[in-house]
Amino acid sequence: MLRRTDPFRELDRLAQQFMGASGTWSKPSVMPTDAYREGEEYVVALDLPGVAKDAIDIDVERNMLTVKAERRPVSVGEDVRVELSERPVGVFSRQLALADTLDTERIRADYDAGVL
Repeated sequence: MLRRTDPFRELDRLAQQFMGASGTWSKPSVMPTDAYREGEEYVVALDLPGVAKDAIDIDVERNMLTVKAERRPVSVGEDVRVELSERPVGVFSRQLALADTLDTERIRADYDAGVL
């Protein structure tokens, strides 16, 4: 089995953990995003693994699309001991400027296995 290693990945994760990189509503973390055109449609795919559908807020105001999501810590029982916890929790946000000619009445969101 091949394993791709990045010696700086662990350092980045630790730095984010110790520097309080968890997003808050006033200072959210950025969520990874892909945007592409498929025929006449523009598609924006956002990485939101572990985020419940009801924890996602989508807003379009004028020509600005704003997506906010909150990943909450997993609740565990009293007799459970967490061995590893690397996934960031908190608030994530992304704003995208939309073209003035875009029909904002036709914007739709699809939730599929944590990918919006």
